[in-house]
Amino acid sequence: MHTAPSKGKQSARSTTAQAGEVDVSVVIVNYNVREFLEQAMRSVEKASAQLRVELFVVDNNSSDGSVEMVRKRFPEAHLISNKENTGFSKANNQAIRMANGRYLLILNPDTIIQEDTLTSLVRFMDAHPDAGAAGCKILNADGTFAPESRRAFPTPAVAFYRITGLSKLFPNSPTFGKYNLSYLSPDETCEVDALSGSCMFVRKDALYQDHEETTVEAQPDAGAGLFDEDFFMYGEDLDWCYRIQQAGWKIYYTPETQIIHYKGESTKKGDLRYVLLFYGAMLRFAEKHFKNRHSWFFRLFLRCGIIARGTLHMLSNWVRRNAGALADVALSFGVMAGAGILRFVWDGLAFPTLFLGIIAPLYALAVTGSISLQQGYQRSKYTRFKPVLTANISAILLIAAVSFFAKGLAFSRAALVLGFLLCTLALYIVRLVYSHKKRPAHLLRRALMVGDQEEASRLQASLTALPNPLMELAGFVSDASPSAEEKQGIPWLGNLHHLRDVVRLQKIDDVVFASSRLANRTIFSLIQELKHLPVEFKILSAGQEHLIGQARIDALNTPPLIDAAQAFGRTRSTFQRRAFEVTLVILGLLCYPALFILAKVAGSQSVLQKLVSKTRDLPKVLRGTLSLVGYRAEEHNLIPKSWQLKQGIFTITDTLPMDTKSADALNRAYWLYYSNQSMTLDFDIIIRCIRQLKAPSAP
Repeated sequence: MHTAPSKGKQSARSTTAQAGEVDVSVVIVNYNVREFLEQAMRSVEKASAQLRVELFVVDNNSSDGSVEMVRKRFPEAHLISNKENTGFSKANNQAIRMANGRYLLILNPDTIIQEDTLTSLVRFMDAHPDAGAAGCKILNADGTFAPESRRAFPTPAVAFYRITGLSKLFPNSPTFGKYNLSYLSPDETCEVDALSGSCMFVRKDALYQDHEETTVEAQPDAGAGLFDEDFFMYGEDLDWCYRIQQAGWKIYYTPETQIIHYKGESTKKGDLRYVLLFYGAMLRFAEKHFKNRHSWFFRLFLRCGIIARGTLHMLSNWVRRNAGALADVALSFGVMAGAGILRFVWDGLAFPTLFLGIIAPLYALAVTGSISLQQGYQRSKYTRFKPVLTANISAILLIAAVSFFAKGLAFSRAALVLGFLLCTLALYIVRLVYSHKKRPAHLLRRALMVGDQEEASRLQASLTALPNPLMELAGFVSDASPSAEEKQGIPWLGNLHHLRDVVRLQKIDDVVFASSRLANRTIFSLIQELKHLPVEFKILSAGQEHLIGQARIDALNTPPLIDAAQAFGRTRSTFQRRAFEVTLVILGLLCYPALFILAKVAGSQSVLQKLVSKTRDLPKVLRGTLSLVGYRAEEHNLIPKSWQLKQGIFTITDTLPMDTKSADALNRAYWLYYSNQSMTLDFDIIIRCIRQLKAPSAP
């Protein structure tokens, strides 16, 4: 493979003048797909035999060793290693400014090109001097044709058919199937609106001059230009193709060659982020290019479509996350309803409408709610019997209490007892079945140390000494890069800002934090960052000789692994916090008129008047702009964003004596509140703050 020396950032004039040195400049932007990247680069090598090709790899701060792999195995490639994820557009532009080829191939890392792909596309472009860009046939991993190989611009009609799903229902219709031109044969060469950014073959001159111009000197700043960096990911290819056509060039699709695209590796398409980025890019494209040509209604429709897609996606995610609880509701209701029907049919009584409509669903909700309060839906506690038994006892007591106060809901004790026994048994059988489907015993859980080499070695030595280790250590993450000697030991997998990617890519089951190397606030912030991943958290403490896991305590003469939930407590969900706040705010608003009158009688300096001044902000709590209990406005810099706390009407540090409000004391107060927050703690803070209203106002 021929490689040209790096030229740095060049002007349009000098870039085109050197275009004869190289036939094709291949640009690959990579993010955490090392294995796919290597495969793509190998395929480019094979396709470069008859051409002068230079290869650029722009890495957007990957944490999977991609940079090291490129340096070691492809030393001839131009490598640009970014210190942050700059986005697809900006990363491509970095390489395009340095490229010297007559043509550019913008290629995804999760692709494989054929041996004839480069020569076929060069031949096609040479034969079509009016072509500013061309794309080839793209195949999915299973060999089927990928519809994004060719596309139309998202005009109002095309966008409507796409968002509503009509394009999928009627793919062979020239009207509804226009977005992906699905009504045309994949083996037909045609002029198209846009190509897929996974494989775009672009004429360099199309970027720097209009098609009608013959020299760059005539209009050095004309042409389509580079990628628009306002598009972080998705939509940049549509925008680029649009501008290429605006500069007088044509866009073609040719089936003469093909590539394979392993979709969804760099960005999982089931992710809400993908949904928002994809449709948000479509909206940005419409606002940029159709603003003066189409009505505001089109943009409003796109926004509504994005909101609808995002809402459906979040709903489906919620269902997946709460699948266990939803299954328990259905199972409990079914078993209790079945017991009721059996009892009433056995005695020849009328159909049990009230039993099915009130008793059975109330029992099911009570059982599931009780299991949830006992944290029985955590992965490590799901197979326990105690939460199931406690939940069913609580539910039957609740039903008994309800029937005592509402005589119209009288029911058969025999039906309820039978339902209680069957429901307890059924729920536990489900958990037994689940426990047998878990990871086989011979496959150890993979652990990741967040600390340093020394703590990782300490944990590794202890695990190795065990006859039946609980886990295997995959490596460690630390902001301090290990030395060359240290790298020969336990693998260093990246910095702290790589943690989420490392956990995902290494398929980590347990994340272990070294408390002797990390502050508690840092540990908690990292836990919040990873909370939606299917991992368990433990804390490695110093000077102890036991392992404390999420489900049990094992005296093993090893460094202690303390479950993070035991160390910090469990923060309330947003729903729990809001339910508590809204309840108190509504009560406060109902009391406000009487409180206002009493405060007027008592005078402006009374406790009642001070309390009234605080209750005036209660509507802001309902709107979500303030919290009932939170931080002082001037102390906002002490609260990490990941804690998701808000400015409060009653503030946490108001409970501290005036002579102890040092910076350390304030930090400690906020940390203790966040790591132990509860409804009881909030109520206690409110009462303390009200009591302190009696004291003279601080100067």
